[in-house]
Amino acid sequence: MIDYFSQLNQALGAYTGITIASYIVALIILIVFFILAQITNFLFNKVFKVLTAKTENNTDDKIIKIVNMPIFYSVVLFGAYQSFSYIGILSNFSDDFSKIIKSFAIIIWIYAISKIVNVVISELGFKFTEKTKSTLDDELMPLFQKLSNIIIYFAGIMFLLKMWNIDITPLLASAGIAGFVIAFAAQDTISHLFGGISIYFDKPFRVGDRIQLESGEIGDVLEIGIRSTRIKTFDETVIVIPNNTIASSKIINYNQPASNIKEKVTVAVAYGSDIDKVKRILLDIASSVAEIEKDPAPSVYFSELGDFGLEFLIVTWVDNPQKKFIVKTKMNEEIYRRFGEENIEIPYPTQDIYLKNSK
Repeated sequence: MIDYFSQLNQALGAYTGITIASYIVALIILIVFFILAQITNFLFNKVFKVLTAKTENNTDDKIIKIVNMPIFYSVVLFGAYQSFSYIGILSNFSDDFSKIIKSFAIIIWIYAISKIVNVVISELGFKFTEKTKSTLDDELMPLFQKLSNIIIYFAGIMFLLKMWNIDITPLLASAGIAGFVIAFAAQDTISHLFGGISIYFDKPFRVGDRIQLESGEIGDVLEIGIRSTRIKTFDETVIVIPNNTIASSKIINYNQPASNIKEKVTVAVAYGSDIDKVKRILLDIASSVAEIEKDPAPSVYFSELGDFGLEFLIVTWVDNPQKKFIVKTKMNEEIYRRFGEENIEIPYPTQDIYLKNSK
């Protein structure tokens, strides 16, 4: 029996140049790496998954599940390469075989990285956008997710082509020309998109803020979209402004740096009125309006000797810009009523005309 194997080994070695012992060692190498792959699979399924299950979020659980597959196949592929290399059967095209093994590994890892990015964006990015009032980040996140996948796959394909010594310069040039054509054709859309992104990161205003546009309209921000911003005015109409326009305009935000805002009311009384009495009444009125803040306290100033009367300035604070006009209305109503009760005259413009007799 031993003589038979010895003769077979000599005949196989003379014919292929590879002995039976070499095949056995190559098989052992393949088996060892397969066992290592199974050990890594066991570690991921029985150890790492148990550890990640103890954390509060599911992100690490999903990442471990995704990484398990490419690591398992990478170990198997590396073992196959080492096994075939040992017996030397691939000596004539070992470089091509190495590239094939690497190509399979790269494809597997590109797919895995893409899945990991999707998990991170879905688990962390989308959960973050749910906490914000703006809808812009909700629209940007799917776009960012798709763009990330495109970049990953494009980079992987370019790496594969370069590994196979395929000239990628014409492809890059074509991609650059195509990108330029697309960008030129969609320049308005891209301008709106980057305008929205600048609004999102710069945060000149947020949803719910009361703002005044450069054109003079005042309203509350309803929505910040990927292309436009919607503002609701006082007459219950909605103004839709492209993001590139509003991003380059001067905006007054009544909610920044804080929501409390100063409200001023000017009132005039007739010459001869008791100044101290007028100031006392105006302070009482300001203190009686519920929407006016107690701290800082309202102030009254004798501001000017006007053409037709004594002018007073009432300075108050409200905690929200949306109460601005309510406060002004209540103040004017109460001033008119109290001045009537106290017999304080509110002057109106008058002119005295003197006629000179020419005789």
